[in-house]
Amino acid sequence: MASRGGMYAKMAAVFITCCIGGPALMYYVTPSEGEVFKRFNPDLQKRNLELRDQRTKDYEVFLSQLKEYSKSDKPIWEAAADAQRQAKEQLLQKEAEDRALQQKMRDEMRAQAHGR
Repeated sequence: MASRGGMYAKMAAVFITCCIGGPALMYYVTPSEGEVFKRFNPDLQKRNLELRDQRTKDYEVFLSQLKEYSKSDKPIWEAAADAQRQAKEQLLQKEAEDRALQQKMRDEMRAQAHGR
């Protein structure tokens, strides 16, 4: 019986060491965001600062889209797929209109060239 008590004590010590020591080690080893940024190449630091505003805007657009998708009765991934499909259809329609406009301009230019 005494050996069981010792075994349980050892197991408790290992459990406490792992549960407290593991996160403490990660906290000690992991650098802060500022330290990582300071280790960057100066060119990367400059580029990162320049693109920060664009990343923030992209993230805000992403969040607004998620909020819009969540208003639908469909799951978010289906609403996102529908939105992508609609955007693709609109793009194809716009491209077709642009091609038609270009063709019309070409025809008018040919007509003017033949009319001279």
